[in-house]
Amino acid sequence: MNNLWTEFFGGVITVEAKGMGIERFFNILTRSGILIWHVKRHGSGAVTFKMKLKDVKKIRHIVRDSECKITFLRRTGLPFLFKRLIKNSGFIFGAFAFLIVIFLLSNMVWGIEIKGADPETEYKIRKELDAMGVRKGKVQLFLENVESIQRQLSDNIEEITWVGVELKGTTYHLQVVEKNEPEKPEYLSPRHLVAKKKAIIVDMFVEEGQPIVSIHDHVKPGQLLVSGIIGKEGQTEIVPAKGEIYGETWYKTDVTQSLKSTFQVFNGNEMKKHYIGIGKWQIPIWGFGKIEYKEYETESNQRNFHFLKWELPFSYTNTTIREREQVTRIYSNEEAFEAAKITARDKIKKHLTEDAKIKGEKILHKSAHDGKVEISIHFQIIENIAEAKPFIQGETE
Repeated sequence: MNNLWTEFFGGVITVEAKGMGIERFFNILTRSGILIWHVKRHGSGAVTFKMKLKDVKKIRHIVRDSECKITFLRRTGLPFLFKRLIKNSGFIFGAFAFLIVIFLLSNMVWGIEIKGADPETEYKIRKELDAMGVRKGKVQLFLENVESIQRQLSDNIEEITWVGVELKGTTYHLQVVEKNEPEKPEYLSPRHLVAKKKAIIVDMFVEEGQPIVSIHDHVKPGQLLVSGIIGKEGQTEIVPAKGEIYGETWYKTDVTQSLKSTFQVFNGNEMKKHYIGIGKWQIPIWGFGKIEYKEYETESNQRNFHFLKWELPFSYTNTTIREREQVTRIYSNEEAFEAAKITARDKIKKHLTEDAKIKGEKILHKSAHDGKVEISIHFQIIENIAEAKPFIQGETE
């Protein structure tokens, strides 16, 4: 009888039998194939037992022909539990709906805090966030991840140097560093400004110090440009020389360009896959099928679910697979030369400061052989050639 726990799924009735001939009543039940268990006697005229729900109709006919009376005391099992659930469905539905609402509210955006930006820049940031869909009331699952938001803000807003984006619960926290942030006062020790390379002076902006050279002067590396000693003889003062001395400098760059160029490009074909994560397992919910692309790049965006302030061990992942293909381009000699010029300019810019500019360029040599072209270019550059040299005690002008 200990294995009758499976009868829970069919329903179990606890019955009390009273009257004369109880033993004969049980014998009839047994001969009729009605299973009973947990039989207990209560005094001399009452017995309780359990039976299956499906046998209730059978026992009614047996009771009519006996001298016993039965009372159904308790109903247990899945059928009765289901009836009680139906009866209390309003409460259950309300509780379930309440949990769903709390869950949704816990995974929405309810705050955007921006620190380090002036009102004008903050307005531009909020406008850009709104264009990306990052606004109050939006579900976090359908928004870009914080790395993508940070990258787009840095690329699209010129006024900021850096922005950090962090999602805490239902609030985005942005820390901004602006380009026009006031520079901290610079404390300099006494020094001179000297030339760091060979050049012809084309312009000068001296803030402090005594200019030693003039426009159109030729200077050599290490030559004094601005002295940190100012004043007349006998009444001199030592200061940190400050300024920008722009000179025309010269660079020579050699570039080799192949007539045949191979590179990877996206061809526009893509497929999306969606997963629900449970711990370390990812269960696909949309986008089934094998990836048929030979070469592709995968980009995934994962969002963790929250309930109030707690992070749940569940996540949603949206994966985009983009097909890429190899493209081969054949240049003519002239096209290869033009591509080599662009490469040479990019190469020279890597060695220059932001305020430097290319004044002119001259092709010294170019040739084509063995499926490639070679080019040698002479660049004229205008750049700041001044660098600091510490003042040595006892040094005079």
